[in-house]
Amino acid sequence: MTTKQSAAGDPVAAALYRAAEDALLAPSILNTQPWHWRVHDATLELFVDPARQLHAADPHWRLMIISCGAALHHARVSLRATGYEPLVHRRPDPHQPWLLARIQAGPVHPPPASVLRTYQGIRRRRTDRRPFVGDVRVPADAIAGLRSAAEAEHASLYLLDPADVVYLRYAAQGAQTAGARDKVQAAELRQWTSRAGQEGVPPETVAGPKPRPVPTRDFGLGDEAGLEPGPGDDRSADYLVVATAGDDPAAWLHAGEAISAVWLHATVEGLAISPMSDVIEIPGARMLLRSLLHPTAQPQLVLRAGPASDAGPPPESPRRPASEAIDVG
Repeated sequence: MTTKQSAAGDPVAAALYRAAEDALLAPSILNTQPWHWRVHDATLELFVDPARQLHAADPHWRLMIISCGAALHHARVSLRATGYEPLVHRRPDPHQPWLLARIQAGPVHPPPASVLRTYQGIRRRRTDRRPFVGDVRVPADAIAGLRSAAEAEHASLYLLDPADVVYLRYAAQGAQTAGARDKVQAAELRQWTSRAGQEGVPPETVAGPKPRPVPTRDFGLGDEAGLEPGPGDDRSADYLVVATAGDDPAAWLHAGEAISAVWLHATVEGLAISPMSDVIEIPGARMLLRSLLHPTAQPQLVLRAGPASDAGPPPESPRRPASEAIDVG
């Protein structure tokens, strides 16, 4: 069975199904949405979908599992907003490497206002690739809140100082050059920016070309990018690195949960975020990025952050229907 109606008669199953539905709004690498959910026996299971792997950009599944971690955190927030405490068993079966988590609905209690605000952020969250305007930086207390959100998910959040941003620029430039030279990776990128309908990165969500202190990925679109960049120049952008102590699938899953937590907190605080995954995909760029952090820290994603635009939110990215991504029974 794959219908929502089949879960509607049981309040726990209905809450788990709703959590899976809400998790479909999570951010993912190139909007590949590389997850599959199953609701059965009062349990919600999260699987990585190997058919949606980016073989050139993500051969080791790092960014796939990070994406699934973001979906896992979205599902946890949804359950808490419904009144259930999520009980999560991560990577519960070594014989099923594609099974990333099992979630059960735990004790029932009224959700606090902070959880409801975070839950509302799931539908408000966007990837905003437009350059930030003016000289207003993310306030220090907001950075502290973002850092706490990451630490609650067993990750660290580093704010790059101006000297380190120079090296991030080198990493981004190197990643773009390497990606353009790799014809297989360039073709893969183009494939995921030319899909119509339910997945991938639509041109209307990519800002047109404009000089910035740190170049951002143009997804091979160039002048085909359809989002007006506006008057900003990114001089006020802050660059945050989500990092973990380990560098294995368990750490990647936690990194994804931390990215979701940080992004939703930023949304509630009126901040805009866009991810920079190209500096993670290219080994040399990631090595340079790692040199900017604590010696034991493993960078998993860079988030470009700043105040949300007065021009309003950017367009939404498309989503696969629940019938394709959630099974019941």
